[in-house]
Amino acid sequence: MFVKEINEVKKLLENMRSNGLVTEWSLPFENQLTSLRTAVFFLTPTDTEVEKKIWTELNKFNYFSFRLNFEKRISHCEYRVTFNKEEKIRNLRIQE
Repeated sequence: MFVKEINEVKKLLENMRSNGLVTEWSLPFENQLTSLRTAVFFLTPTDTEVEKKIWTELNKFNYFSFRLNFEKRISHCEYRVTFNKEEKIRNLRIQE
């Protein structure tokens, strides 16, 4: 399914991978997604020094948030990235 905002994030992540900021990223269940707020991306930065740049770029999208990917069930990438208001609130609580 074509969702403009999801494709914009995918393009940004692929550019980050090409530019050496991200070693890998994934978007499980991509063909079932209907909006950016339902998408869960996973990514692994190349190192901690580039994380701020990654988060700054992704923050251009509404309700961007991230957290460590503790579960590692769906992806082995280091971080879980979402664009959902409720998830953002939960992630802020986790970081406190």
